[in-house]
Amino acid sequence: MCRNIHTLHNFEPAATSDEVHAAALQYVRKIAGTTKPSQANQAAFDRAVAEIAHATRHLLEDLVAVRPPKNREEEAAKARARAQVSGRYDRAAS
Repeated sequence: MCRNIHTLHNFEPAATSDEVHAAALQYVRKIAGTTKPSQANQAAFDRAVAEIAHATRHLLEDLVAVRPPKNREEEAAKARARAQVSGRYDRAAS
């Protein structure tokens, strides 16, 4: 139903609003058990996404990192290499 939610803390550059929103959306989809809510539930669904994104932004602003920030491109390359070794990497998806 949904992809894994990626770590957003301690990266350079910092997480974007789009990344925070995507993580909140994935979380709400997982909790709600649906990727597309009914019209009757759409407002509650959207409100939950907005509130979770808001709380996530505050959390990321308040967290203190003890290690240097990770580089997004380097971490993505490592993830692709791990996926390729496990046979899950699809070149068309990159």
